[in-house]
Amino acid sequence: MANQVSKQIFKTLFSFFLFVLLLSDTVSSVRKSIDLKKPCKHFVLRLHNIAYDGDNADNATSATIVNPIGLGNFNFGKFVVFDNPVTMDENYLSEPVARAQGFFFYNKKTTYNTWVTFTLLFNSTQHKGTMTIIDANPMMEPTRDLSIVGGTGDFLMTRGVVTLTTDTFEGSKYFRIKLDIKLYECY
Repeated sequence: MANQVSKQIFKTLFSFFLFVLLLSDTVSSVRKSIDLKKPCKHFVLRLHNIAYDGDNADNATSATIVNPIGLGNFNFGKFVVFDNPVTMDENYLSEPVARAQGFFFYNKKTTYNTWVTFTLLFNSTQHKGTMTIIDANPMMEPTRDLSIVGGTGDFLMTRGVVTLTTDTFEGSKYFRIKLDIKLYECY
């Protein structure tokens, strides 16, 4: 009788381990490899920012909400919120394909550097949904890569990289950034 119980336990454990082995093989075979040389989606957009200066409330797309004085020459501690139009071309007056909504703050005392988080909200005939971007932005570099960490709608659970290049910079009033978006996980 003890021998039969041992055989039954052995069969049960063997079946369990066989099931786990088959399941792990199935799960690992479902995961697709990511080819970093060939994104699943790639497009280029332009983000337009008009800073609020006290006289342009109707046109402003960003506003400083904290700006401590006396912390150096690189805006350390300055905190900005924004709701910027995003277009397909360089023209600010073109029809927006998305809005960039989020914030950034200056976090370095020795050079201009920000930490940025924003969501691209698409509501056009071409795309609907969101893309979430979050990363450090070393502003003095010619190009900066920021992480795309998720999304909704057409960009559900997407991941990728957006390369920022400053196209135009007109002092503290206006700047335009080229967004070179490469998605590597598309569902």
